Amino acid sequence: MAAELVFEKKPKWWLSLNDSLLMIKRSTLHIIRNTDQLLGAFFQPVMFLVLFSTVFGGAISKALPAGVTYLNFLMAGIIVQTVAFGSTTTAVSVCNDLQKGIIDRFRSLPMSNLAVLNGHVTSDLFRNTISTSVMLLTGLAIGFRSHANPLHWLYIAGILFLFTFAFSWLAAIIGLFAKSVEAVQWLTFVMIFPLTFASTAFVPAEGMNHILRDFAVNQPITQVVEAVRALILGSPIGNHGWLAVVWCVGMLVVALPLASILFRRKTSQ
Repeated sequence: MAAELVFEKKPKWWLSLNDSLLMIKRSTLHIIRNTDQLLGAFFQPVMFLVLFSTVFGGAISKALPAGVTYLNFLMAGIIVQTVAFGSTTTAVSVCNDLQKGIIDRFRSLPMSNLAVLNGHVTSDLFRNTISTSVMLLTGLAIGFRSHANPLHWLYIAGILFLFTFAFSWLAAIIGLFAKSVEAVQWLTFVMIFPLTFASTAFVPAEGMNHILRDFAVNQPITQVVEAVRALILGSPIGNHGWLAVVWCVGMLVVALPLASILFRRKTSQ
């Protein structure tokens, strides 16, 4: 009886936070215990980094500013691409939970309705941190060198965390809309593939067709890539820093409430 009274006195926000922390732990344990996810977090970014730097390095390095190697130019693009594709795991996880009926079991418990989404989205930060760390270590091993100081690396981490958070909420919307995991995979591919490859992640915008160039320089992936690249290379960041933040915050302002509304509707049926 006393325990029930203490429970009832706790504010609603505290109970919601506790539920979200439990779901974050659940999603993070899934990453650790799932060998496929761990292998993807380790090997996929490494393969992209090594292949792109060796296959395209000789041709594209001629178009880069003097003193900038293609590997140093490429690193920011590969990091952002890995984070973008890695965040789509949220969509797969949300769709899996809906398809397998675990959400129905959660609904029978006195827990926050949005804790499941919070858990999947936040655990993506953990997964993408692993991928980015492995990629940076691999880059250092094959010749990557950065001119960023510790403060610049804090800025880089902040931009990447914000970008991951925003893209994960967008991915959560896809997971709520899709009817199957297969649909999630092609929908996320259709969303992210054009944004990453029609950007300055892998090549400078100057060599693109003028229509493609106009799209590339005015979309979120490019702004994030250019902001991270400038910090890594120690070059002026220009407008890319605040534009990257504006894009990410804008995506969050739209995606977070929309995902919340869709999740409530989906789980109230």
